[in-house]
Amino acid sequence: MTLVVGDEELLVERAVGEIVQEARRSDPDTEVVDLTPSTLEPGRLVELTSPSLFGGGKVLVLRGAQDLGKDLAAEVGAYVKNPADDMVFVLVHAGGVKGKALLEAWSKAGARKITCPKITKPGERLDFLRSEIRLLGGTISAGAAQQLLDAVGNDLRELAAACSQLMADTGGKINDAAVARYHRGRADVSGFTVADLAVEGNLGEALEQLRWALDTGVAAVLINSALAQGIRGLAKVSGARGKSFALAKELGMPPWKIERLQKQLRGWSPEGIARALTVVAETDGAIKGGAADASYALEKAIKEIVTARALR
Repeated sequence: MTLVVGDEELLVERAVGEIVQEARRSDPDTEVVDLTPSTLEPGRLVELTSPSLFGGGKVLVLRGAQDLGKDLAAEVGAYVKNPADDMVFVLVHAGGVKGKALLEAWSKAGARKITCPKITKPGERLDFLRSEIRLLGGTISAGAAQQLLDAVGNDLRELAAACSQLMADTGGKINDAAVARYHRGRADVSGFTVADLAVEGNLGEALEQLRWALDTGVAAVLINSALAQGIRGLAKVSGARGKSFALAKELGMPPWKIERLQKQLRGWSPEGIARALTVVAETDGAIKGGAADASYALEKAIKEIVTARALR
């Protein structure tokens, strides 16, 4: 009996796939029965888990266990009292409170548990991406990993596919140039992408991504708002002392964001930050005041922010 718990679809699919492969390595003729609450009728579980007259192994996969009705949940819960010896039963549950009693029953019965939690933080996605490349036998630089994440977006399936394709295209050693060659466009370019590049002093790339963001419909006022948030974040962190976890409550930011701002702060002086704050305030007024060319106002702001970074 195995519990696969979580709502990260790619990880769930991989976990189930590995269990099936493991069973078929022992017996290539293993039967796989894939069920959902809507396809499991009362009484059918007993039929499926009964010994076969013809022998042979079986893998029973029940997905969406949290959505089982009361009677079906009771049947699946009762199975743990007398599990079949010649069958692998995989219970897939999204986690959370719904259907928790079934999870607890299986856990107490000693079911193996594989967790597949949703990956939501940028740092976790980067870890996933690096892990994918390592599993495929390759290496990727830190800059290339971030660039690939920015280019492909947050969907793990797309990230995994991009990693596989880059491995095939590059032979396994992936650097910034390789990612730029095969992923010139930015799928999820937002004001925050542009802001990060600007405060880090990457003028050329910031302007390129600004044009991409505007072309894909990101509003000028939102881009300048992201610039303002980025500069204000620098100002907050510049006067704080201590580790990110200790500062999180004081600054009202998650630790990962504080760590990122601390890295971005390198190269900035108090005079530069003050000048950059003035720039975003002036740009906000220009855009909201109906500037003739909002894109020009933003380009000018980015150039001035990068210049302010060099002030001493």
